[in-house]
Amino acid sequence: MTLKASAKRKPARPAKGSLSGPLLTRLHSSFEMNEADRARFNAITHSDLNELALSHELKAKDDGHFSHRVTTKGITNQKSAGLCWLHASLNLLRPKVIKKLGLENFEFSTAYLQFWDLLEKGNRYLEGVITLRQADPLDRTWKMLNQWVAGDGGWWGYAKTLIEKYGLVPASVMPETRNNKDTRIMSKVLAELLRSKAAEILREHGKGSKETALRRIKEEAMKDVYRFLVLNLGKPPTEFEWRHEKEKKGNETAKAKNGVKQDRLTAWKKYTPQSFFKETIGLELSDYYCLFHAPDRPFDKHYVFDEQYGTIGTDEMNFVNLEIEPIKKICLKAILSDEPIPFGVDMGIDQSTKHGLMEHKLFDYESLFGIEIELSKPERKRLCAQRAGHMMAIIGTDLRKGVPQKWLIENSWGDDKGQKGLWTLFDSWFDEHVDHVIVHKRHIPAKTLKIFRKKPIRLPIWYWD
Repeated sequence: MTLKASAKRKPARPAKGSLSGPLLTRLHSSFEMNEADRARFNAITHSDLNELALSHELKAKDDGHFSHRVTTKGITNQKSAGLCWLHASLNLLRPKVIKKLGLENFEFSTAYLQFWDLLEKGNRYLEGVITLRQADPLDRTWKMLNQWVAGDGGWWGYAKTLIEKYGLVPASVMPETRNNKDTRIMSKVLAELLRSKAAEILREHGKGSKETALRRIKEEAMKDVYRFLVLNLGKPPTEFEWRHEKEKKGNETAKAKNGVKQDRLTAWKKYTPQSFFKETIGLELSDYYCLFHAPDRPFDKHYVFDEQYGTIGTDEMNFVNLEIEPIKKICLKAILSDEPIPFGVDMGIDQSTKHGLMEHKLFDYESLFGIEIELSKPERKRLCAQRAGHMMAIIGTDLRKGVPQKWLIENSWGDDKGQKGLWTLFDSWFDEHVDHVIVHKRHIPAKTLKIFRKKPIRLPIWYWD
C-alpha cells in the first residue's frame, strides 16, 4: 500500500459507547455557570462538602428525647480497631452484668476475645489453604480466603462462638494494649506470618506430601501465631481472681468502724473464663437469631453463607430474610423488654459523626449540586452500593401513638463522638440502611422461627462482601 493510498483511508468509527468527539462537544456545551452556580462553585471548592450539604431542617427534628430506653451505663471505645462486631455483641451482655452485680459500670476484656478470634482465624486460614491447595489461583473462593486471612472483621456469630468456647473475663483481668486498640500494624504482620506458613504448606504439597504432613506444618505454624498474639495482646488467663464493689442501697454511705472507713468491696473470688460467663450472664446464646433485610433476595426464606465462619467446626452465618416492618416490630418488642439489639448497618451514608444523627437524605447533595440522585434499597444492593460495614446496639426508641419515630443507638466510638457516644437513628434511615439485627427468639413470631428449621438456601462466600 502506497503512502498516498494510506492517506485516503477513512477515519475509523468511534467504538460503540465511547466518549466520541460529538458527544464530548454536546457535554461541553450542556453547562454554563450562572450566578447561582458560581456561588456554589466558590462555596464547594473552599468547604467541607458534608458541612454544606447537611440538612439543618432534618437535623432540627432531633429533640434528644426517647420514650423508651434500655438501662445501660457507659460507652465503650474500639478506637482504631475494626472490632465493632465484638463491642456490639458484648454491649448486649454488659447491661446484664451491671444489673446483676449492681455495678456503676463494667466492661469485658475485648483483648481476651480478640486473642482467641485471631488464633481461630489463623487456624481457619491455614486449614483453608490445605483444603483448597489445588485450586486455580483465579478461583474466587481462593482469592477471598487469601484477601481476608485474619483481619479484624466479624459479626455476631463469631462472638457467640468465641464466648461459648472460651468464656469471658473483665477488662481488668486482661487489659487493653496499644495493639488491641490500633490493630493496623499487628494485622499486617500477622497476615504476612500466616501467608509465609501458607507458602510453606504449598511448597510441601508441591513435593507430593500427603495431607497429614501438611497439617503437621500447620500445627507447628500455630505455635508462632500463638507467640505473636501473646506478645501483642497478652496471654489469656485460664483462671483468675476478681472482686467488685457491692451495690449501694438508697442514700447509703460508707460506714466507719473504729474510725476506719469500710468500703463495699466483695471478697476475692476465683473464676475460669467459662465460669465467669456462666455466673454473670448465664444466657443460652444460641437463643439469639439473625434477621436480615436483603431486598435483592426473596423474603421469608432461610439463607446461609458459604464458608462464613471464624472458628473451624462451627455453623456458617445464617439468617431469615424479612421485610423491614416485621423486623422493626420485633426490635420494638425487644426494646420494651429492656433488651439491647446488636445490628449491622451501612454507616457510610447519611450519618453524621459530629452530630450523632442518622437520617435518610441527611446530606442534601442534590440541592447543593443541582443534580438528581435516586436509588432504592434494592437498587443499592444490586449495584453493590450497600454494605453492612459496622455494628452497634439499639438501646431505645421514641414512640408516637405506638409507632417508632426514631431509635437510640449505642456506638463503640467513645463518648467524645456523636451525642456523648450515642446516635439518633430516624425511622426512615432504619428502612433504608439497616442490614440485619440480632434478637432473642422470645421476640420473634413462631412462623418466623419455623423458617429457621427449613433447609437453608446457600449464598456464595462473597455475597456479604
